[in-house]
Amino acid sequence: MKIAIGSDHAGFEYKEYIKAYLINQEYEVYDHGTYNLDSVDYPDFVHPVGNDLDEGRVDYGIVICGSGNGAAMAANKHKSVRCALCWTEELAVLARAHNDANAISIPARFVSKDLAIQMIALFLKSPFEGGRHQRRVDKIACA
Repeated sequence: MKIAIGSDHAGFEYKEYIKAYLINQEYEVYDHGTYNLDSVDYPDFVHPVGNDLDEGRVDYGIVICGSGNGAAMAANKHKSVRCALCWTEELAVLARAHNDANAISIPARFVSKDLAIQMIALFLKSPFEGGRHQRRVDKIACA
């Protein structure tokens, strides 16, 4: 499975921690930065994740910033992205099961690194339930 990941400076340490976990689990990881703690603008590192999803290069995306909000907003500007901001394990599972999310946004300033890993692990293994949820997912796109 191929996963794109991107973060700003607030999410850099989480990105590195998550990337090490994913590689250890034998996922193929596309790291779009940032690559240090210097202040940067999150869209510069989130849009490449969205591009990878739009172009079918990856199966899932992970974006990280301080609150998770900006990263999720930027990711969701991409036509094929359904990015869910998650801060509990249950939200991560429901994002996949009910919304067929293909990207998860992690709020680095509000969850522990271990909780971030648990949410990502559940997100990646949770199937989409389809059924009535498919009808709703089909209505998300505006164009």
